[in-house]
Amino acid sequence: MKTGQRFDVFVAFLSSARFVTVLTTATIGVAALSYSVTQIIGWAGFFGVLGGLLALWAAILIVKRGEIEWNGLLPISLLVFFGWAFASVFWSGYQWVTLGGLAYLFAFSFLAVSVALLRDTIQIVRAFGDVLRLTIAISLIVEIFSGLLIDMPIRFLDITGDLDRLGPIQGIVGSRNQLGMIALVALVTFWAEWTTRSVRRGTGIGSIVSAGVTLVLSQSPVAIGATAVVGAAALALYGLRRAAPEYRRFWQFGLLGSSVIVLVLAWVFRSPIIGVLDATKDLDYRLNLWRRVMSLVSGHSVQGWGWIGAWRGDLVPFVAFQKLPGGAPDSAANAFFDVLLQLGVAGLALFLILVSLAFVRSWLLAVARRSIVFAWPALVLLAMITTSLAESAILVSFGWLTLVVCTVKASRELSWRQAFATEPGRPELPSEHRAP
Repeated sequence: MKTGQRFDVFVAFLSSARFVTVLTTATIGVAALSYSVTQIIGWAGFFGVLGGLLALWAAILIVKRGEIEWNGLLPISLLVFFGWAFASVFWSGYQWVTLGGLAYLFAFSFLAVSVALLRDTIQIVRAFGDVLRLTIAISLIVEIFSGLLIDMPIRFLDITGDLDRLGPIQGIVGSRNQLGMIALVALVTFWAEWTTRSVRRGTGIGSIVSAGVTLVLSQSPVAIGATAVVGAAALALYGLRRAAPEYRRFWQFGLLGSSVIVLVLAWVFRSPIIGVLDATKDLDYRLNLWRRVMSLVSGHSVQGWGWIGAWRGDLVPFVAFQKLPGGAPDSAANAFFDVLLQLGVAGLALFLILVSLAFVRSWLLAVARRSIVFAWPALVLLAMITTSLAESAILVSFGWLTLVVCTVKASRELSWRQAFATEPGRPELPSEHRAP
């Protein structure tokens, strides 16, 4: 075979739908299982895998460059937030670590953008579904092995082996709160698969049951509270989608007002709610952590200390948390406090704009579009944002990849830049109807 023919075969292989599907699943899988992968093969091995994924996606984007709509490629809110994070290199007291954290953030951003560009929403849902099914299945198998068969912890995966006491379980993702968040996202994903008939009925029902069992066994107050919020949002979305179009705006404002009232009531009755969720100990730990975060923000309130992502306990100011009662944290246990500490008030404002625009766009699409698959980004984003009130997982790996995927998909469906770029008299097709 001649060199030119070999190159043509390679290009055809890269651009094949099956290869892109497999690579999408592998990308989401590496993000979701980043904790267990690093525990098994180390950070060097993980970076090697990440580098391979980046190279393959870059090659595919080059090969498919003629099929991609490049106008309005990225939402401005995402670009501005990343730009501010990059600018923090100039005032960071740990510049090399900041550069490493930014490279990590950029890597998952690039992977997420690639997935969002080359996959339709239903294809993304299917890929997430396959990965989360595998994650939950392996987590339950490992927990059964640890808690019932050998009755001892698996320390290198931080599995305590408490399944014989019905939890809490951690699975292969590092903590019960992370497992609870994964299970909640899985519930939304499996529901979307089942309602769109993307999987067989038995597979869909079995997946939903396994995700629900995992969520309960995780005993994560954070995830259980977020599940209640997502469930209420799903019911509201169900009603809005069936309302007459001319009355939807009225119902949207009514829903917004009701949400504000519920938030106020939740604050007023926070003590009984915390008691029901059995989260008093976790809340005390977080309140102590957040007080220390605020004490460190005061001297760097506008710009923050510099981006780092996951905390490093050997660096200032994170050494101040090493003797915290309850253990040294690797995050602020709240994405918004984390951004405030690392990027200051300016960075927090940009992050709030980013997640708010992403959610509002996704919600409007979920209400207006006929296909139920458009509800997936809105409900997943709501789950991630709600969880972010007590965890920082949205800022790294799986959480960040999911946020960027949903943000890019929503932005490309409701982009003012594309609206202005559309030729007069030529309607713009939704991206779901363009060639992948």
